[in-house]
Amino acid sequence: MEVTLQGQRSDHSSSKKHPPGLYLLFFTELWERFSYYGLRSLLVLYLTTSYIQGGLGFKETTAMSIYGLYTGATYWTPIIGGYLTDRFFGRRVAITLGGITIAIGNIILFAKHSNWGLYLGLAFIILGNGFFKPNISTLVGELYAVNDKRRDAAFTIFYMGINLGAFMAPLICGFLAEDLFKTKVNEVIHYGFQYGFLVSSIGMILGQVIFNLFGKRYLGDIGKKPVGRRDKGKNNNKPLTKKEKQRTAVIFILTVFVIFFWAGFEQAGSSLTVYTNTFVHREIFGWTIPTSWFQSVNPLFIILLAPLVSALWLKLANSKKADLPIPTKMGLGMILLGLGYIILLFAVLQTGSNPNHIPHKAHILFIVATYLLHTLGELFLSPVGLSLVSQIAPVKLTSLLMGIWLAGNGIANILAGQLAAFTQSLGYFEVFSLIGITSILLGIILLFISKKLVKMME
Repeated sequence: MEVTLQGQRSDHSSSKKHPPGLYLLFFTELWERFSYYGLRSLLVLYLTTSYIQGGLGFKETTAMSIYGLYTGATYWTPIIGGYLTDRFFGRRVAITLGGITIAIGNIILFAKHSNWGLYLGLAFIILGNGFFKPNISTLVGELYAVNDKRRDAAFTIFYMGINLGAFMAPLICGFLAEDLFKTKVNEVIHYGFQYGFLVSSIGMILGQVIFNLFGKRYLGDIGKKPVGRRDKGKNNNKPLTKKEKQRTAVIFILTVFVIFFWAGFEQAGSSLTVYTNTFVHREIFGWTIPTSWFQSVNPLFIILLAPLVSALWLKLANSKKADLPIPTKMGLGMILLGLGYIILLFAVLQTGSNPNHIPHKAHILFIVATYLLHTLGELFLSPVGLSLVSQIAPVKLTSLLMGIWLAGNGIANILAGQLAAFTQSLGYFEVFSLIGITSILLGIILLFISKKLVKMME
């Protein structure tokens, strides 16, 4: 199966090439993720840095809670955005509307160094994400027939776009904020966080320009009309069949499992950032690596490993005996996440949790190894999860169910913020142990029920 330049599906599913529309969506998502991860890499540092140094001076526990609520909300609004898109907007219009709103939010953060500027800017970004996020992933699925063997590989390639943007953003935004625009006045260091926010908005605008310039050429009519309006009087008002209800149930069941995966994974922007900033030895040849740069370790591993994992899934898909069902892949992903935290516990045993008394700073390889295992877990779980939702969701509910899938990330991010805050009261060892052991146990449970879920999906 191929998609022509006009964006129309054909039935040549044996083709090894991916449609050009995939790469347009790849670059559109790349720049949106650049915007998101540029802000994400700086947010906790911006919140906890004193006002006179360019931050807002929040306590660490408050900053982590705000971070969790913000990142959580960005995954809740896709339910509303998905619902409205299915009924009133074309997906491509929703992507453009969301992109513009996100850019405005970053510009507000750049222009207003104040609490109300923070809340207003984040509100715009949260709202815009609700329209953008569920629809870009759904468009990828629409490029392929339901049984096309290239789907999992396509979503893994798409995932590379996400992580290329996520890789570049902390390096560029972090360099601007923590190095290039860092000044020293009367022995007080002032950071240029606002310039990181400005570059995030520029990235978002660039992505929208590319999407709208080449959308007609590479997507054709895909995503132009709302699904509900297109199917009105045809299939849209029919009740769900028994099989559609079972498949919808699978989406909800897997969403519950992955909530805890993301609660552990999203410590990267909060507790792992604070731990790295305080307890990890970051000096190389006399130069201190900016803390925000560690946010690029995970996407760098994604870029390096995604082609290998994509090739693995394609090879297994062509071998019916060796192929792994998606729930099994996701269960293995949860176990890998847990193992990453087990490795990090050895670092915490050296450093302790008291920032005022650090017996020995942790070697940088501990945090790198943790991110490596987390990356492998992410590749086993997230892109195939997106592929699954686009594949088995009833057509008239595709964007809504994609929004619900992403809302699971919302719950996870709120939970992640609370877990991160507990590191300041209970300690890093206790919280990281809880996350690691629970993730491994849930992964094992998912492996055991995988066959049942596959049967419900068929």
